[in-house]
Amino acid sequence: MTAKNRRDRSSRFAFIRDEIMAEARIRNIANFSRFLETAAFSNGEMANYSNIASECGVSAPTVREYFQIPEDTLTGRFLPSFQKKPKRRVILAPKFYFFDVGIVNYLLKRGKIEMGSEAFGHAFEHFIYQEIYAHSNYSGLEYPIHYWRTASQLEVDFILGDHEVAIEIKATQNANPRHAKGLKNFAEEYTVKKLLLITNDPFPRQMGEVLVLPWQIFLKSLWAGEIIA
Repeated sequence: MTAKNRRDRSSRFAFIRDEIMAEARIRNIANFSRFLETAAFSNGEMANYSNIASECGVSAPTVREYFQIPEDTLTGRFLPSFQKKPKRRVILAPKFYFFDVGIVNYLLKRGKIEMGSEAFGHAFEHFIYQEIYAHSNYSGLEYPIHYWRTASQLEVDFILGDHEVAIEIKATQNANPRHAKGLKNFAEEYTVKKLLLITNDPFPRQMGEVLVLPWQIFLKSLWAGEIIA
């Protein structure tokens, strides 16, 4: 990352932080700043108000209020869990994503994200989510987006529409059936038109009922209206 890019990112974050502060009229800026940094660590994860409250030194109700501020200022959003007539016991808590991968990187003081690292996997998932969310809005389809997770830890990253498309994101370059476990279990419970595993694989391929797609091809197909209509 160049010095100019670091300055640009820092300026962008400072602007966003000031906008949030002005909007919320927050009295304890130090606590809220700690909240933003702590929330960045759980970006893309279920929002655990108690854990974050403990880290920030505030109450759980205060953390709930803090999470509302990014939503109100469009700098973050919750991803609800998919709960339609579940056969298995599902997790009800929503996940939280900041609106931009770069902001998360700044809050976490990340440098270069190396491919293959845990940070790369989180950033990769976040990037794909941003594209799906943008497509839902800019395409005019405005289809709902959920995630699915059971109490036994089976999970699918994104469910589009009324369980029309199920998408799992893996940063791997060599997808195998283990990566599609959540998708297959979801398909046992719901009728799904498309089961997609989005990866860094070099070529698309069919893996049983799951279609493995390189992320570039997935995004091209998404914006061409071939994934969901």
